[in-house]
Amino acid sequence: MAPRTVDVPALVDAARAGSVRAVARLVSLVEDGHPALREVMAALVPHTGRAWVIGLTGAPGVGKSTSTAMLISAFRQRGRRVGVLAVDPSSPFSGGALLGDRIRMQDHSNDPDVYIRSLAARGHLGGLSSATPQAIRVLDAAGFDVVLVETVGVGQSEVEVAGLADTSIVLLAPGMGDGIQAAKAGILEIGDVFVVNKADHEGADRAVHDLRHMISLADRAAPGNWRPPVVRTVAVTRVGADSLMEALDKHRAHLDETGELQRRREGRAVREIEQLAVERMRTRLESVEGGSGLDVLAARLVAGEIDPYAAVDLLLARADR
Repeated sequence: MAPRTVDVPALVDAARAGSVRAVARLVSLVEDGHPALREVMAALVPHTGRAWVIGLTGAPGVGKSTSTAMLISAFRQRGRRVGVLAVDPSSPFSGGALLGDRIRMQDHSNDPDVYIRSLAARGHLGGLSSATPQAIRVLDAAGFDVVLVETVGVGQSEVEVAGLADTSIVLLAPGMGDGIQAAKAGILEIGDVFVVNKADHEGADRAVHDLRHMISLADRAAPGNWRPPVVRTVAVTRVGADSLMEALDKHRAHLDETGELQRRREGRAVREIEQLAVERMRTRLESVEGGSGLDVLAARLVAGEIDPYAAVDLLLARADR
């Protein structure tokens, strides 16, 4: 069945006028890879560049969704419009988002200036959905002042949020071995603000001490470099919200003063362009001889008839026809 026709100009105008339904429809077009998506992005780009994108990442159980809800409240108290993209593990059956972070942030569900959407990771490495960069663009163009991106988790391959966000928050909790995990997974390099949540639990002081020590050993001592602060919170009771907001404000000021904000956003654009180019090339390669061209070349390589570079040359030549 052919995709439903979309009136892109009307949809974009409605989203920019504050229609939550229009915003939801645009994000759905992004997730579905709708044929109108190219027109949508062309219409949105002139209205982007104002939202502060804040990424939150951390191992399961550290309280990411509760911390996100705390930040929503803090920014709303400042009168800021807040968009949230919560990237969930995907259902192996439907490919849809599984955890339903909107339930955990239900206190804000009736606020017209808060938009919360779960995105399915669908197996995409890096802890993010491949649709996330364009979904951020939708919320940015729709006038949200802050976009919070909560990722699936933290691990060796789940640090992609650092390349997506203006400011990256890494959440840890006492008693979970997160200090060791942070050192192993390279999390020390990606965090702009570290948060020890559940700071009322035993071991919180030790976690803060260990984290500050590891940060002091990291290669960030050069003049002008940002030194990530460590903030204690108890997100479920909103304890530490003011300290976290103060740390975020200081990082945003640092980004503006040093030009780092522009550098990060240009780097994000580079990665998005590369990703779209790779996806387009993959689609072209899959179309070669009905998808069998690659299999034929693979069989010839295994048989010793051609080398892998020659196989690539042949595949690209066929894709360009």
